[in-house]
Amino acid sequence: MAYKLTKTAIRKELLKCGRDPTYFINNYVKIAHPIKGLIPFKLYDFQEEVVKDFEDYRFNVILKARQLGLSTTTAAYITWLLLFHRNKNVVIMATKLDTAGNLVKKVKLAMKSVPAWMVISKIIIDNRNSFELDNGSQVKAISTSGDAGRSEALSLLVLDEAAIIENMDVLWAGLYPTLSTGGNCIILSTPNGVGNLFHKIYTEAEEGANDFNPIKLLWDVHPDRDQEWYQKETRNMSQREIAQELMCNFNTSGATLLSGEDLARIQENIKEPQYRTGFDRNFWIWETYDANQKYLLIADVARGDGEDFSTAQVINLNTMEQAAEYQGKIPLDLFARFIYDSSKEYGHCLTVVENNSIGISVLEKLKDLGHPNLYHSKKVTHEYIENAYDEMPGIVPGFSNTTKTRPLIIAKLEEFVRNKAININSLRLYNEFKTFVWNNGKAEAMRSYNDDLVMAMAIACWVRDTALIINKKEIAYKKALLGSFQASRTVLDTSIKGMKDKKQKVINLTKSEEKINLPFFIG
Repeated sequence: MAYKLTKTAIRKELLKCGRDPTYFINNYVKIAHPIKGLIPFKLYDFQEEVVKDFEDYRFNVILKARQLGLSTTTAAYITWLLLFHRNKNVVIMATKLDTAGNLVKKVKLAMKSVPAWMVISKIIIDNRNSFELDNGSQVKAISTSGDAGRSEALSLLVLDEAAIIENMDVLWAGLYPTLSTGGNCIILSTPNGVGNLFHKIYTEAEEGANDFNPIKLLWDVHPDRDQEWYQKETRNMSQREIAQELMCNFNTSGATLLSGEDLARIQENIKEPQYRTGFDRNFWIWETYDANQKYLLIADVARGDGEDFSTAQVINLNTMEQAAEYQGKIPLDLFARFIYDSSKEYGHCLTVVENNSIGISVLEKLKDLGHPNLYHSKKVTHEYIENAYDEMPGIVPGFSNTTKTRPLIIAKLEEFVRNKAININSLRLYNEFKTFVWNNGKAEAMRSYNDDLVMAMAIACWVRDTALIINKKEIAYKKALLGSFQASRTVLDTSIKGMKDKKQKVINLTKSEEKINLPFFIG
């Protein structure tokens, strides 16, 4: 205020500020502008709504675009909370300690910039990443170490850019109990793909499945931004950057193997299965057997530790449509029987089983059952396989998923999806795609998620397109995959976005290949 207030006026003003954080922020909080220096902080309408939500809801999760001033708004709210309340304990965590410390600095600056007559509580302990007032209230930034904040009893926990904080699920498990005495929580972030804790909390909040109040703020909530601003800002941005920085799109913002566009297309084409069958009703069928079609069955056997699933994919090789899918935790002998029966149901189609250590047991059982159409591959250094199948020089039953073949089959899957060369029907598979991401150059499931369906489909795409070497020993009586290929000339874009060398691959099947129907092997 420009004029000197009387004691009565000061008392009224303090009461008004203490009751209304928005009034306090709009009239007494100052922030540092990079050009103009220290200036009053005037809340935009959307920021005022956020502050109101801070007051109305104990837990708030904010999905936001970049540069909306939400961190500053939160700092102003914390300033009000500390100044007008006793014994409030506020903890801030961000991607780095310095980032959380910068938010503390904003609070400290706002605290020191209020008029002298409003300083009803003074800073008595002032450190780089924390400070404490003489009314017992304090704020501090903490690191993202495993035991961060565990010993605290918090009034307010702020998690800034939560989607980017590493091991957030582990940290949250330790932090959440600190709010048990009635503390509040503000989680805010731009999106960073799906499957992380921020995505889980926000989506569950939208569904009403948790206690968080969801707040979504796209780029255009800011009154100074229009379509011209958007076009200028996005001119040199990738689709992922636009999704993350401006559009609050989880699917497109993450480092997923498949692009956001491909994920969206898969989601649109998801179909309910015609049948849910099997002893556990986990065998989903979209297409029943058609004698005029050729099919391929891929089986991925669980490791045996109870953490993953045994899965199977059945593909129509003529249409490249997903015909059936299984996912379940099933004993090995029952899974082998399931594979045999399913293959028989689809005309004893060519069956590919991943021959890891557990997979060998399934292959042995299939052999005992007399499966007539098992896929074989070239022998690799694999102690389990070599010990069991030395009688077949150079070849082994099943598919060897090794450090050499894994990136190849994953690249083939990405190629098929991007070129719209395969039709996916399964919601379960789509959900795995959303959490199948690049991690230090390796495509894999995010922690606590599975990729068994993805890997089975990747093997299917590879076998369909790349298996080359004919098993001459079986040529006389086994007939399987090549006859399912109709003579065609198909051009595929085989590059993955981001690769330097882009090429096209021409698949040109001859008439002789049309007539032969043989099992074959991976090179």
